Amino acid sequence: MELKPFRLERYFAKYEFTAPHLLCCSDCESLAVGDLLKFEQNAHEELSSLWLGYTESLGSPELRTQIATLYQNISSTQILVHSGAEEAIFNFMNVALATGDHIIVHTPYYQSLGDVARSIGANVTEWKGNPNCAWELDLQFLKENVTERTKVVVVNFPHNPTGYLPNPEFLHELSNLSNKWGFIVFSDEVYRGLEYNSTECLPTFADINERGISLGVMSKSYGLAGLRIGWIATRNKRLFDALAAFKDYTTICNSAPSEYLATLALCHRHSIIGRNLGIIRRNLSMLTSFFSRHQDFFEWHEPKAGPIAFPRYLGGSVEQFCDDLVRHAGVLLLPGTLYDDESDCFRIGFGRSNFTECLLTLEQFLVNYK
Repeated sequence: MELKPFRLERYFAKYEFTAPHLLCCSDCESLAVGDLLKFEQNAHEELSSLWLGYTESLGSPELRTQIATLYQNISSTQILVHSGAEEAIFNFMNVALATGDHIIVHTPYYQSLGDVARSIGANVTEWKGNPNCAWELDLQFLKENVTERTKVVVVNFPHNPTGYLPNPEFLHELSNLSNKWGFIVFSDEVYRGLEYNSTECLPTFADINERGISLGVMSKSYGLAGLRIGWIATRNKRLFDALAAFKDYTTICNSAPSEYLATLALCHRHSIIGRNLGIIRRNLSMLTSFFSRHQDFFEWHEPKAGPIAFPRYLGGSVEQFCDDLVRHAGVLLLPGTLYDDESDCFRIGFGRSNFTECLLTLEQFLVNYK
């Protein structure tokens, strides 16, 4: 196995803790431990008395029970907890794929969704959303590119970084194709719950397809990245058992305090999601106004869900623009070239409470920027 440097993470390592204005964050506003403990009267005492021995490798029963409430047809025994979504992705690719297998990946994508498969020796086909149609995916492309060697199709709804969200008919047609061809659908659903219109929330893929995988995490919709808790949900017992066995070679088990706090947060998820959606809606309104004032610089497609979007920069090199912005104004955007070498887009995040200050600094920078 030979993995390429993770370009997005290396970029963040360079700037994330030094740039004063982070305007590309993919998560929502976080909480302090004390904020979580305030949700329940006895929580502080329970955390203080928590035993810090090994935890169950599948995840604590309490946490798995809470995660299962996010699904319609999934029980707690069909939930496998990981150390964040990254471990779940890495383990799944290594269990599901072998050299020479074929995988189709919704593009643009978080790098590990494609490059872990490449490192195993799988052949990767990129299924790119149409930037001229709000990043819509064309099922006809999938039908024309799936083969008997296609083992996995990766999708991400709501999508990182574009905020694209298909309709339920798309998801059911994808499930039908999975049943016809036999490929597994790995569905990255880490932004589920952040749909601006709640009626557009899609069913989870694990709920509608017995062999599919749904990926969840505490980092994005809940803003609790520091807990490092993610999970997969699936009714595919063979795959579940293989993933559980493979996990013995990675983290084995999870952090007991993190599992406790994640359980607490999920018990009160409606309050946390509601707060985060409130922040997103306020910031999105300001962002839409900003782009309407600067149509000479940017092309804007408003997303349907999540705290991020992927506007197009019209002024030349998006890498140069982002580099000038962070060096001269301290505002960090994420150039789309970290997803695709030919991209002229950039990722902008609007899920945090200091967004107004960051956006104002960006607008001041644009006054004299050519």
